[in-house]
Amino acid sequence: MTDPLLAAVRRGVRTIDLAQPLFTGMPSSPNHPGFRMTLIRRHGDMVRPDGGSAANELIITGGHVGTHVDALSHVSHLGCLNGGIDAAEATVNGRFEHHGIDRMEPLVRRGVLLDVAAAYGVACLDPGYGVSAADLEKAAAHGGAEPGPGDVALVRTGWATRFADAAAYLGQADGVPGPTEEAGHWLAERGVAAAGADTTAFEQIPEGRGHSVLPVHRVLLVENGIHIIEHMMLEDLSREAVGEFVFVLSPLKILGGTGSPVRPLAVVGA
Repeated sequence: MTDPLLAAVRRGVRTIDLAQPLFTGMPSSPNHPGFRMTLIRRHGDMVRPDGGSAANELIITGGHVGTHVDALSHVSHLGCLNGGIDAAEATVNGRFEHHGIDRMEPLVRRGVLLDVAAAYGVACLDPGYGVSAADLEKAAAHGGAEPGPGDVALVRTGWATRFADAAAYLGQADGVPGPTEEAGHWLAERGVAAAGADTTAFEQIPEGRGHSVLPVHRVLLVENGIHIIEHMMLEDLSREAVGEFVFVLSPLKILGGTGSPVRPLAVVGA
């Protein structure tokens, strides 16, 4: 008997890439070290007796740079991680024994696009705009799909279009649109497994405030055990008006890490 998943693949599927590119000089949150890549061996630096040559690179990056997923160890509140685990005691020999990114299971789930910008007929939400629970409900109605238990909810603000301009994208002066604490509770009430957005933080960043307070991280990671995916590219998904899809993501198995670069995919029918 043919597995229904395999049968669906044989009928034809295609993938929509939801990741931003990684490159030296790319936007990076001020709370994290940036990304650097350089070739440390070029073709011709070493040539084998048969004429073959190889090139390779050195990559230096933080775990929360580019499109990435947060482990539950990433944020604590009043000294505790998700489940009341003492954050200090959970850190042993430079890594987390509890809630490290290596403990996160790969995600193959129903994905739902909450395209707030499209729901309001704009290319991009205003700097510092706070995405409310009502905005998420409006986006769900616009896309014809609402997230439920175990799903992955992706919030599009349109901000990814600024990714090539690091200063504009990070919005330290003017702010960045993103979910409010109320929106975080709305997602938690629906039991999602993970939530993502096309900004540097899954938060409303008001004008001139920077990343001083991140309440949605507390609501999702600490209080509800919901993973957060940031720096996503959701423009192609929006252009195709895909409301729901198969979402695929797997973090790197970094023992005791607080996050991991990822390349999430939306899988849709061909």
